[in-house]
Amino acid sequence: MSKSPQIVPVLQALLVTFLWSTSWVLIKFGLVGIPPLIFAGLRYFLAFVVLAIYAAWMWRAGRRPALTGRDWLALAGYGLLFYAVTQGAQFLGLELLPAISFSLLLNFSAPLVALLSIIFLRELPTPVQWLGIIVFLTGVGLYFYPALLPSGPLAGLLVAGVNVLAASLSAILGRAINRHSRLDALTVTVVSMGIGSAVLLGAGLALEPWPALGWPEWLNIAWLAVVNTAFAFTLWNHTLRILSATQSSVINNLMLVQIALLAWLFLGERPTPLHWLGMLVVLVGVALVNWPRRRPV
Repeated sequence: MSKSPQIVPVLQALLVTFLWSTSWVLIKFGLVGIPPLIFAGLRYFLAFVVLAIYAAWMWRAGRRPALTGRDWLALAGYGLLFYAVTQGAQFLGLELLPAISFSLLLNFSAPLVALLSIIFLRELPTPVQWLGIIVFLTGVGLYFYPALLPSGPLAGLLVAGVNVLAASLSAILGRAINRHSRLDALTVTVVSMGIGSAVLLGAGLALEPWPALGWPEWLNIAWLAVVNTAFAFTLWNHTLRILSATQSSVINNLMLVQIALLAWLFLGERPTPLHWLGMLVVLVGVALVNWPRRRPV
C-alpha cells in the first residue's frame, strides 16, 4: 500500500531535530563544569520524572496501558540503546572530540539505518530515497572537504563509533515498536526513558565525581530535560509511528545543518561558501528521502 505525503509528521520531526541541535550548544556549555555521564544521566532522569508524573495523571483517567512481558523486554532494550548507550556516548563524545568531527561521524548512521531497515523491518527504500541518501552523503562530504576524515583521540573515535551503531540500532528498534499502534508514544517514551536514564545516571554516579552545581547549571539541565527531552522525545516517538526508519534517520541527520547554523549564530563559527553548498545539497537529499511515493493508478 503506497503512502500519501506525510507533511505533519515530517514537520514534527524537523522541530524535534531543531530542539536536539540546540542541545549541542547547551551541552558544550554544560560540559565545562559537569562530567558527561552525570550530565546526561541528570538530563534524562529528570525528564523521566516529569513524564512519569504526567503519565500517572493520564493513566489515572483510565488510559493505563497493559504491557506484556514482551513489551517490557522491547522497551527495556530500546531504553538501554537509545538513552543509556546512545545519549551517554553523545555526551562523552562531545567531551572527547571536536564538535565538527563528532557530527561528521554521526551522519554515517543514515546509510546504516537504511541497510538495517531492509534486514529487520522489511522497509525497502525506493530508488528516489536511495538517491536522496547518496545526495545527502555527498552534501556531508562537501561540507567537510578537505577534512573528510575526522581527527581526534582514538578513545573519542571509538566512542563516536559506538554512538553511530547504537543510534542506528535504536532507530530500527524504535521504529519496530512505534509502527504498531497498540502502544502510544507517551508509554513508549516514559518506560524506555525510565529504564535507560536510571542505568545512565547510575553509571555516572559510579564512575564520576559529583560536580558543584549552581543555578545556571540546574537551569541548563532543567531546560534540556523538560523541553529538549520530555517533550521532544515523546513527539519523536509519535513520528516513528508514521515515518519509516530511513526517513527518520535522514531527518535526524539534518542536525548537521542546524548545528552549523547555531554555531555560526552563538559560537562565532562562520561557514565558508563550500559549507553553505554542502548544507544546500544536504537539504536536497533530505527532501528526496521524504519524497512521497506514487499512488497506484
